[in-house]
Amino acid sequence: MQKLNFPTSSTYDIANRDGCDLILDPLRQKYVVLTPEEWVRQNFVRYLIEGLGYPQGRTAIETGFVFQGMQCRADVLVYDTKGKALLMAECKAPEVKITQQVFDQIGRYNTVVQATYLIVTNGLQHYCCAIDRKNNSYRFIDTLPRYEDIVKKRE
Repeated sequence: MQKLNFPTSSTYDIANRDGCDLILDPLRQKYVVLTPEEWVRQNFVRYLIEGLGYPQGRTAIETGFVFQGMQCRADVLVYDTKGKALLMAECKAPEVKITQQVFDQIGRYNTVVQATYLIVTNGLQHYCCAIDRKNNSYRFIDTLPRYEDIVKKRE
């Protein structure tokens, strides 16, 4: 798979079954098809957990929710100590350009999820913004925040 713009992580458990590459997803505790988007998602989640201290037990992949009567899924959701959405990420394959449409998608999803931080990544480029509900605004931030830093702000 393509090298991505995340710090080097531990090895991945990759298998081939019936000519199909699979990767073990430790959060879902099962093998999933290793698509380019899944490769980005697995690398991103590892970076969150191993590099930024996000608890594995509060991190979920492909969490379903209903948006305007349609079933949708958040690629990655991280919850705070009270079970509220803290961070939501939208992962795209490396060849997918990060466009306004991608930001619009995660913004629409966040009208339901209500996460404080939104991240969009294709594994090569990462964008993170902090939502300020009091002032009905957002701001882009240069680096992804560590879990302990953003949980402290909420307490």
